[in-house]
Amino acid sequence: MIVLSGGTGTPKLLNGLRNIIPEEDITVVVNTGEDIRISGNLISPDVDTVLYLFSDKLDTDKWWGVANDTFTTHETMKTNGYDEGMMLGDIDRATHIMRSEYLRNGDILTQATSKLANNFGIRANILPMSDDTATTIIKTPSGNLHFQDFWIKEKGELDVYDVFIDGISNASISPAVLDAFENEDEVLIGPSNPITSIGPILSLPTMKEILKDKKVVAVSPIIGHEPVSGPIAKLMHANDMEVSSIGVAKCYKEFLNAFIIDKTDHFKETDFKNEGIECYIKYADTLMKSTDISINLAKQIRKIFDEI
Repeated sequence: MIVLSGGTGTPKLLNGLRNIIPEEDITVVVNTGEDIRISGNLISPDVDTVLYLFSDKLDTDKWWGVANDTFTTHETMKTNGYDEGMMLGDIDRATHIMRSEYLRNGDILTQATSKLANNFGIRANILPMSDDTATTIIKTPSGNLHFQDFWIKEKGELDVYDVFIDGISNASISPAVLDAFENEDEVLIGPSNPITSIGPILSLPTMKEILKDKKVVAVSPIIGHEPVSGPIAKLMHANDMEVSSIGVAKCYKEFLNAFIIDKTDHFKETDFKNEGIECYIKYADTLMKSTDISINLAKQIRKIFDEI
């Protein structure tokens, strides 16, 4: 199974999947639109979250960063007048340094990620969406900001006028991702932000065409009109999208076979059909407040793939 991932929603689901599917049978294609260089090293936040999940290092209270990490380097730099703008843990920073050294020594991002996965003893196949740079930019009253500056430095509080991905038209799907699609028909889109977490993956040239030939199941990160977490509402509004599970489904309607919404969501299957969204609508507990709930959702997804 191929899983499109970004943010913190999809890793919660991956935590369930890894309990019912052999990890070596899971390929995770990860958003790199939020990658950023800090203190000379490349931070790949969404890739790192997946690396830490599969290596059992992830802080599952926050669903990002390393559990029980320390911040001595960051605090020492800040005490001496240097603010990186992002609070990086010491173990987390070691990952960034290793990645950057691999890149400086001639590896592409896919190779660097593979080496990190091997270092961590990971059996799942974790792939950055592209080896090219494509950066998510948020247009605000303060100007165009890198997504990390908008979300971390500005705490997502600024108004959003637009969202675009700088460099996406010149980026390409990595050869490793293309190979994965050649050998797999099942694609799961996790409950991540459809604009900034999944959007960059889908915006890669030819990606949507590839997905039209696959079995695609997606999980909504919105219940009714309420996002589970993050700045989804602002970003969808900026793209003239309805903030709802229906709005999310519209992002995927070109290739979507089945859509999972929360069991408390008030929308019915007829509501989706009235919006021109022709797919199976399934109801489940999508909040995943425990590993058991994540496992149960993963089992339901496995059954849906078998049905379609």
